[in-house]
Amino acid sequence: MPDLSTVSNIDDLRSRARCALPRALFDFVDGAAGDETTARHNRADFDRYGFRPRVGRDVSTIDLSATMAGRPAALPIALSPIGFAGLCWPEGEVLAARAAARAGIPACLSTNSIASIEDVARAVPEGENWFQLYFLKDRDWMMGLVRRAKDAGYRVLVLTLDLPVAGRRERDVRNAFTVPIRPRLATLAGTALRLPFLARSTRTRFRFGNFEGNPHADGFVSIAKHVSSLFDPSATWEDVARVRAAWDGPMIVKGLLHPDDVEAARRIGVQGISVSNHGGRQLDGSLSAVAALPDMVATAGDDMEVLLDSGVRRGTDILKARALGASGVLIGRAWAYGLAAAGEAGVDKAIELLRDEMTNAMMLLGEREIAALTPSHLTEITL
Repeated sequence: MPDLSTVSNIDDLRSRARCALPRALFDFVDGAAGDETTARHNRADFDRYGFRPRVGRDVSTIDLSATMAGRPAALPIALSPIGFAGLCWPEGEVLAARAAARAGIPACLSTNSIASIEDVARAVPEGENWFQLYFLKDRDWMMGLVRRAKDAGYRVLVLTLDLPVAGRRERDVRNAFTVPIRPRLATLAGTALRLPFLARSTRTRFRFGNFEGNPHADGFVSIAKHVSSLFDPSATWEDVARVRAAWDGPMIVKGLLHPDDVEAARRIGVQGISVSNHGGRQLDGSLSAVAALPDMVATAGDDMEVLLDSGVRRGTDILKARALGASGVLIGRAWAYGLAAAGEAGVDKAIELLRDEMTNAMMLLGEREIAALTPSHLTEITL
């Protein structure tokens, strides 16, 4: 097992992941659409906000607990759904859910998982398990996934709305990346240089976990082809309303950046929204998640929960999101880097790093409870 004692931040885990994975797989996890402008802005726009710390306050104890989707969590963090995470480490989705359960935070399973809905539920019954759903052309299969998630005990349904088609992820095109990985000379050469990854992979059978038995999900396919063959670009808010009617638990709609879409979500009775641009993996040039957050919070008001997803790499990012009105954040690449670097221990490390950074920053900010953060703790900086 890799030694993580010298890992000091999420970027260190990213460096470990780059060394651990074949280039094509690392680029799939790390990459974004087009020139990757939006992915960069997701990170850089956090720097638009500076803290206004207070001093002379008792910060001997810090409370980072939050409420997410109507239930207490030890941290204002949930693991965002990552497609094909099980390629980074065998049983990757199960390992991530275990790490999340230990940390007392939710883990959201992707429609595009290697492990199935039932695999994760059986392995981590004690977890706060959420399920993420895409709109599928095969509505019977799609609603079957909803029923399977409900039967398996998933509490929250997260419906992603910003993937009618796959974004143009040019790293994947250059690498001819397919799922499962198609044997090519360049792929074989890159994999052969990463012996631990190769050893783990040879002991693992690839599965389209939630699509087993679906005739459209067989064989080697690019991500774009997978999306175009299975996902439905014709879905509307009327279709969202039908899913809402079929799910009797909390529901969050993910991938929103426009205030008008918050109103549409309110009309159909969802409990929360996730302000997200899919980590910059869809429409390059779209607004960063943190830049969109204040308007989205203002529109949501007090009757809808707002989460932020896209660009979170630091505990201070999470505090800024909280101060701007988010109930919490979803982290994606941050835990995927940890998984690729060291499996379950790597996901533990990613969560630990963010927890420690938040604790340290709260003490220096002069606040004992994360619930006390407001926009008054921040000031906008002209860069």
